[in-house]
Amino acid sequence: MRILYGMVGREQVVLAEFNATQSNASGIAKQILEKINEGSNDSNVSYSHDRYVFHVKTTDGLIVLCMADDAFGRTIPFAFLEDIHQKFVKTYGRAIISAPAYAMNEEFSRVLSQQIDYYSNNPNADRLNRLKGEMTQVRTVMIDNIEKVLERGGRLEMLVEKTSAMNTNSIRFKRQSRRYRNNMWWNNVRLTVTLIIIFIITIYILLAFICHGPLLTKCLR
Repeated sequence: MRILYGMVGREQVVLAEFNATQSNASGIAKQILEKINEGSNDSNVSYSHDRYVFHVKTTDGLIVLCMADDAFGRTIPFAFLEDIHQKFVKTYGRAIISAPAYAMNEEFSRVLSQQIDYYSNNPNADRLNRLKGEMTQVRTVMIDNIEKVLERGGRLEMLVEKTSAMNTNSIRFKRQSRRYRNNMWWNNVRLTVTLIIIFIITIYILLAFICHGPLLTKCLR
């Protein structure tokens, strides 16, 4: 199971390609380019052909395509296409708009070869892209949940009211906690003063008892 062919094009113009096998993938890819250009909307689509699938990513007129084994699934091939798209745009920028056929083939075919090998054989590619897929799924679910809330204005108002009430309760709790700490501090001060007074009185009584009353003044001297 692997990616066997990769191509980057604009409209019906092939800018770079690499074929890892002896096949007619290039000819079929050009037919797909013609079909895609009937509608130029951005999209991710797949076309089945015999035991293989052609995966195509179209973004702002730039078409990135790969052919992979049918059993290879869609996650890794489309991760490969996204990677190639980013590398190609970063490398060539606005030159893509007016470049003639195969203008970038000599240089970028090597990049296609390297990335085809990586995404086909490196197990880290599968782990990384499974993680990316999970993150994308979580983000999609979060956006979907937010949109569902926004569709129900009453529910949103209720959530805002609950949030406001929680904030109010939080402020009230902080004030009560501060007041409680102050009360505890004053109680500790009062207790300490009371214990000191009791201690002094106790010492005085003991001295009075030991010195037999009138002799207290002499004991103190």
